[in-house]
Amino acid sequence: MSAVFNFTFVPWFRAVAPYIHMHRGKTFVVGVTGEAIAAGKLGSIATDLALIQSMGVKIVLVHGFRPQVNEQLAAKGHAARYSHSMRITDSVALDCAQEAAGQLRFEIEAAFSQGLPNTPMAGATVRVISGNFLTARPVGIIDGVDFKHTGVVRKVDAAGIARSLDAGALVLLSPFGFSPTGEAFNLGMEEVATSVATALKADKLLFLTETPGIRTRPEAPEGEDNPIDTEIPLADARALLARLPAPEKPTDTGFYLRHCISACEQGVERSHILPFAVDGALLLEIYVHDGIGTMVVDEKLESLREATADDVTGILQLIEPFEKDGTLVKRSRTEIERDIGNYTIVEHDGVIFACAALYPYPEARTGEMAAVTVSPQSQGQGDGEKILKRIEQRARSMGLQSIFVLTTRTMHWFLKRGFQPVEPDWLPEARQKKYNWDRKSQVLVKKL
Repeated sequence: MSAVFNFTFVPWFRAVAPYIHMHRGKTFVVGVTGEAIAAGKLGSIATDLALIQSMGVKIVLVHGFRPQVNEQLAAKGHAARYSHSMRITDSVALDCAQEAAGQLRFEIEAAFSQGLPNTPMAGATVRVISGNFLTARPVGIIDGVDFKHTGVVRKVDAAGIARSLDAGALVLLSPFGFSPTGEAFNLGMEEVATSVATALKADKLLFLTETPGIRTRPEAPEGEDNPIDTEIPLADARALLARLPAPEKPTDTGFYLRHCISACEQGVERSHILPFAVDGALLLEIYVHDGIGTMVVDEKLESLREATADDVTGILQLIEPFEKDGTLVKRSRTEIERDIGNYTIVEHDGVIFACAALYPYPEARTGEMAAVTVSPQSQGQGDGEKILKRIEQRARSMGLQSIFVLTTRTMHWFLKRGFQPVEPDWLPEARQKKYNWDRKSQVLVKKL
């Protein structure tokens, strides 16, 4: 095994560990479009879901079948009809939907039954349970359009699904529901996934779709690789949806967004729109900071706050690599515990991604901004600016007129943000006594 692989795999595995711990025991509802299956992605999706389940996540999988039903209709010489972004399900379309659902459930169960050696599914045991967990009612007639056998979810047997999940099974749902009289109704995958996530009080709702995510900006800033918004607060998502025309096709911006909003409004804190075209999109979204798609949240997950004693370990883990390469002066756990009230951090989903400390020198009306650190995973995303602004606010509240930093490698970052170089003898007398002439740190000052 090459040394290069070792040095890339080990840090990566350690970086995802907090997310593995965080998601263990959580419930995720995953909606997969029929287009993803038609595009040949079922095998990789099943592999990723099996891996996620093996790390302790409870999974409900809801499949769509739009292209498969249309293919069956075309084979019978029958046109697919839609209105109000829903299929008009006549008796022929209902037969086609039942045939497509049966075929897809067979293929999905087969995909989860793989276990060939030297594949990601080797040794995996995924029990797939399906059932009549959904009660439905007819859509009826809207604006003069009779939707016939198209229905909407009336009730979800959340207790029955939860029992299956607690038994270690993956629950598979087709977009079908049944009335108390036994009549079958064709449902929308998106509505089923949203209703199930809401009923289960799921921790995440994830749509694996044709679209890469949501972009609220007209165009991506220059040099930015990802043109979509990786996180949209619920209020902003509502405002965006209000500006959009009513969605008709799955590729319309509001098509999945409205379901994400609905789920968040009903208690599902995080709803995601992911592109199935990106291999491993589910893994990237769940186990990598900022993910690959768009997440709608009912609160801003990223927290900028002052540190507490509970954050000492996280701060040590963050700054340790920078101490080893000489960017930062080494600080002991005892020092950080003693000075924890001086620190400000940026935390995302329980993981600390940036920190800095403010050491005031009131007699000189200045303060030192020290231990400025931003995780490589979030560099370039504004965490450094957030920390700097908060340190400036703290310094002003103390009546300080300036802040200063000592740096050996990041001088240009500070110069771009209004700092000016000065000689070491500018430092307050107490700080001069601790200045390390061997490091030859640059002293930079910013007036407040």
